[in-house]
Amino acid sequence: MKQYLIYAWDGDDKQALERRMSIRQAHLAGGKQLKANGNFILGGAMLNAEGQMIGSTMILQFETEEEFEHWKNTEPYILNGVWKKVEIHPFKVANI
Repeated sequence: MKQYLIYAWDGDDKQALERRMSIRQAHLAGGKQLKANGNFILGGAMLNAEGQMIGSTMILQFETEEEFEHWKNTEPYILNGVWKKVEIHPFKVANI
């Protein structure tokens, strides 16, 4: 399986946290489905100094690039403009 490290930064506008929270349940439901399918390895929110969510980091895996692209094209945080900057890096989880 191909693995991916994803850094996704929320917008920095005044509505960013509200936008995130309004879509959060759909995002988490998608994460639960990814986990059930074996695609989710690790993920969580990045926090600022005040402890507020400002982005996400995820490690995902997919059999094909097409499956990964489908995830990107249907991820609620992407579709609804929560994540404004997304970095995707090939990744390999250490087998230790």
